[in-house]
Amino acid sequence: MKSIYKKIYFFLFLLLFSNFTGLADNSNGSITGTIIDKTSKEPLMGATIQLEGTSIGTVTDLDGNFVILDINPGIYTINIKYISYTPVKLSNVTVTKGQRTVLNTEMVEASLALEGVTVIAHVKQNTDLAMLKATKASLLVQSGISAQQIIRTQDRDASEVIRRIPGISIIDGKFVMVRGLAQRYNNVWINNSAVPSSEADARAFSFDIIPSSQIDNMVVVKSPAPEIPADFSGGFIKINTKDVPGKNGFSVSVGGSMNDQTHFRDFLYSPGSATDFLGFDGGLRKLEGFYTNRLDNNNKTAVEHITRNGFNNNWSVKTKTPIADLRLNASFNHKFDLGNGKNFAIISAINYTNAYKTQNDMLNARYSLYDVDKDQPDYKNKYTDNVYSNDIRLGGMINFTYMPNDHDKYEFKNIINQLGQSRYTTRNGILFNSGQYIQKQEEYFYSSRTTYNGQFTGTHNHDKSKTDWSIGYAYANKNQPDRRIINREENGFAGDPHEGEMRIDQNEIKRFFYRLDENIGSATVNYQREIQIGNLQPTLKAGAYTEYRHREYNNRAFYYRWNNQNLPSGFEYMDVIDEILIPDNFGTNKVYIYEDTDNRNSYKGSNILAAGYLGINIPVNKLDIYAGVRYEYNNMKLTSYTTIKDWKTKEYKYPSNHLFPSLNTSYKFNEQNQLRLAYGMSVNRPEFREVSNSVYYDFDLFSSVMGNPDLKPAYIQNADIRYEYYPAASEVISVALFYKRFDNPIEWTYIDNGGSYTYTYVNAKSANNYGIEVEIKKNLDFLGLKNFSWNFNGAYIKSNVQFEKKSQDKNRAMQGQSPYIMNTGFFYQNEQYDINASILYNRIGKRIMEVGNADMTEDGSINNDFPDTYELARNTIDINFSKKFAKRWEVKASIRNLLGEKVTFVQYPKFFDKNNILQERTQITKQYKPGKNFFLTLSYSLL
Repeated sequence: MKSIYKKIYFFLFLLLFSNFTGLADNSNGSITGTIIDKTSKEPLMGATIQLEGTSIGTVTDLDGNFVILDINPGIYTINIKYISYTPVKLSNVTVTKGQRTVLNTEMVEASLALEGVTVIAHVKQNTDLAMLKATKASLLVQSGISAQQIIRTQDRDASEVIRRIPGISIIDGKFVMVRGLAQRYNNVWINNSAVPSSEADARAFSFDIIPSSQIDNMVVVKSPAPEIPADFSGGFIKINTKDVPGKNGFSVSVGGSMNDQTHFRDFLYSPGSATDFLGFDGGLRKLEGFYTNRLDNNNKTAVEHITRNGFNNNWSVKTKTPIADLRLNASFNHKFDLGNGKNFAIISAINYTNAYKTQNDMLNARYSLYDVDKDQPDYKNKYTDNVYSNDIRLGGMINFTYMPNDHDKYEFKNIINQLGQSRYTTRNGILFNSGQYIQKQEEYFYSSRTTYNGQFTGTHNHDKSKTDWSIGYAYANKNQPDRRIINREENGFAGDPHEGEMRIDQNEIKRFFYRLDENIGSATVNYQREIQIGNLQPTLKAGAYTEYRHREYNNRAFYYRWNNQNLPSGFEYMDVIDEILIPDNFGTNKVYIYEDTDNRNSYKGSNILAAGYLGINIPVNKLDIYAGVRYEYNNMKLTSYTTIKDWKTKEYKYPSNHLFPSLNTSYKFNEQNQLRLAYGMSVNRPEFREVSNSVYYDFDLFSSVMGNPDLKPAYIQNADIRYEYYPAASEVISVALFYKRFDNPIEWTYIDNGGSYTYTYVNAKSANNYGIEVEIKKNLDFLGLKNFSWNFNGAYIKSNVQFEKKSQDKNRAMQGQSPYIMNTGFFYQNEQYDINASILYNRIGKRIMEVGNADMTEDGSINNDFPDTYELARNTIDINFSKKFAKRWEVKASIRNLLGEKVTFVQYPKFFDKNNILQERTQITKQYKPGKNFFLTLSYSLL
């Protein structure tokens, strides 16, 4: 162990020595300048500047600027290269000690008239300028964000990154909504391959599981096209991880963060396993392997054994005081020149986060119909929750790229992430059910999520054709072992010796086990070729895609029961943890386990998707017409269990096949202005969980969630019109209008069961969704603010869902749809002093989070309606700052959610009073303080 510490100290000494050496060399000279196109005067992003005969060099930024520091004094020859431009060689460039040499250079585009010469470029999309160029050149309506902007905003994961894109909002800190449409209407691919749902009870991908450091760029396609899946209507989201590095490097960083509602305060937790710090349970919480089959509750020997030895029987709750969260990152990038034009590249990263979060004094309530006579809310439940969460994220990425020549490229990409959450919740409050019942509840919760995505891909460019293919595999696992719930109620019987004491009842100590595994295999091939038809040069596109998914979901449920005759008097009023759940009380004649697993709550399913498409892009002068059709055959099979104890099954089949036409057109008035028109048909199919009869009790909702086997696919007609203006290379102003028409949209609602809710999924009759999006990216040089830029994007959205007349739902906005979304930010970027700073503002309008239902009977009244639940608008401000110094070091600091506004959910019950005047009231269903977050990170680059 001592030798390990010595190595650590020696390594730190080397880092400090390298730092001091860098500081000492600041007296050397430097070269700076700007590279632009000689004709258009536009900056050239990505041009390489190399000192001949040395390894010293750099590339230009999005504005064509570059700087090379710490150059020994002398006379150099400078080589400047840029793809499709004539190289520039500058001789006799003098570098003087302590001075800066300025080289502003104009480059001339290489002649394109040379016959038989084809320029092939592997275009990088990790800069703002590259993303703008890709958006501008795209045949589709799309928006994106690059790694460069991620660095400036210091977003930690994909959920924080993607909300910077126009029309995007986030639910629960991880689920994405595009254009006001719930997460179920989006489709997510990583590196051109499908990803499984990361949630057991929702058709959703949890974006918080992808660290931002693994992302090269993210693109949200908003108009259908033949080459992309038809199962999306909000956005087709493509996450691309990093591939070929721009330069070789190895860097490490360590960071910490604090939340003013969590750190330096008491934090309650239940002791976990030895591997919890890696994001997964090491076996402490698992059910003993011998009892993989159902427990025979009549077998006293088995019941005795599992009660004593089948579970983790440590129910203790401890207290600690978190000081700061920990964030670690390391990355290695290297490109190898194999000679003869062959190149091989490797890029890898590993990330680790250990974070705490506390939500104290959170109001959590449910209501019956509003009490019109007393003009006051009528509670069903009124609780105060304290939630203590410890989240661990461990992620890794390793990508290999082989380029044997300028025409071919092979990639093997791998990304794996592990997310573990240990959570302890206390709940105190009142249940109103034919009387008032004071309750105290505790939940011990642990959940781990694993996602892996791997792809082997090839790209082949030829004279007038291009072929790309991909073989992918994805895996997702969600494991919730040993979820424990304790529910006690106060003895309210007047005159009873234990009046006013908290009492535990039979079956009110519960243990649940859930596990979901999903595997996806996919393969795709795309081919395009330019042809000549008279004066036209259209491009034909064709391709095929196939995907197989398999999911399995299993549950186990256990309760504690006891025999009062063999236990002390007043046993039910003892302390549950220290006096009831102890080994001395365990036994079939005292306290024992009873398995109450309902096999109907488990299921398994498979899905086969086969698709093919044809498309043609016809450029006619300034007009581009891209039309095509996609055919998809989809066959989902769900195996449900029909009995509680036996494994009798029923298979449900949901086959469908359809043609999905699309049309994308763009008209370029000139290089700066263009207009897009798009139309396409898409589909939204039910997920396995949504058509399953299985029931899951959600502690946060204190309600059950159940599927609906009768769900039908929704079909959507999509139309877009967008005007784009590009004032300069790194600037854009765009305005978009969109309209969507839904048939049979799938909505999330709840049913009142006379004292409890059951949440489920239903088809509405139809829906409309329409709105306007605005995006602005502008440098502020024209105001005299050099190095400053301003970004703004906003959306105004309207929607309306129509239901059948016999439905219990009334026409309303779509669930989750915000009437407006706004993101704006000011950025400062100083290349000379390596300083980046930004201030960002975000606001999302009030949106429906839980759908109510209406009294639609013949004599129905608005007084009997259960209102929708809304999440209120909230303002968030983030401040970021970063500074590089001594060549290899960088410090980053940020404040998130500076205003610290409360998160609030409300209902607005309406009723006619005794004077027949329509009234509206406000009742809060949930409210808590998320707190302010403070981050500090220090990075060191070894290469």
